Amino acid sequence: MEIQADRSELPADGSVLKTVKLADLITRYRKEMTPKKRGGKIEDAVLARMLLDPICKLPLSVLRPADFARYRDRRLACVAPTTLKRQLNPVQHMFEIAKRDWAIPIKENPIKALRFSAKLRMRTRRLNPGELNKIMKAARSCRRSEIVQIIQLALATGMRRGEIARMQWKDLDTKRRLLTIPVTKNGHARTIPLSNDAIKALPKRCSIDGRVFSKTGNAIHLAWDRITERAGISDLRFHDLRHEAISRFFELGLTIPEVATISGHRDATMLLRYAHASSKAVFKKLNQAA
Repeated sequence: MEIQADRSELPADGSVLKTVKLADLITRYRKEMTPKKRGGKIEDAVLARMLLDPICKLPLSVLRPADFARYRDRRLACVAPTTLKRQLNPVQHMFEIAKRDWAIPIKENPIKALRFSAKLRMRTRRLNPGELNKIMKAARSCRRSEIVQIIQLALATGMRRGEIARMQWKDLDTKRRLLTIPVTKNGHARTIPLSNDAIKALPKRCSIDGRVFSKTGNAIHLAWDRITERAGISDLRFHDLRHEAISRFFELGLTIPEVATISGHRDATMLLRYAHASSKAVFKKLNQAA
């Protein structure tokens, strides 16, 4: 026993699991881990919503994958499987942190065993014929023209909404026509070449804090919702412009490494999930080959 103690091989005291509830873990994770993340505000809201569910009253000693399966079924009545899977990612990470860093003797991560009854569907939405004209017409009717330039830049570069909102003039090299994005979703900075359309989309004046655009990511989201409603277009998200841009890059003949340079994808499989060539473009190439 003494030798095992010296080697830290003694079995952990499982009685602590009877005194710690799932709510306690989530509360600690929200306090210590969530604020460190770029998307911390959104994650905090998701975890706050989860704290309202009865599952959070259960102590860890009785918490099983079956409990999370019932939670999953309750949530799937309100959100899509892809949304729920994304919302449970921090919970899965929380259990790993609890085992590794908080010395809580959890034997297995209950989220890892969770399965979704519905298949996770990849989004393939692209702009339909005439939709871009409707969107731009609705955008130009807004009091500020900035959203027009933001939409044009998104289509020209495939940049994410948050990346556009955080753009700084100091990261732009207009002579070499390059834009450096120091903070990205995957944590890797990237430098992208700017096309003529991308250069034209840039505003002429600088915002107060050095950002290229004054709108925040949330302001862009709200403006987009108003524009699509005004244009009478349903089921079209701002992020779909990234799908559209990447698909257009491939239709122009760019290779996977070239598109990855612009989009920032480090995995070809993930990149191809965004690429959906139009049938019209494919037919055109087939006829040219013939």
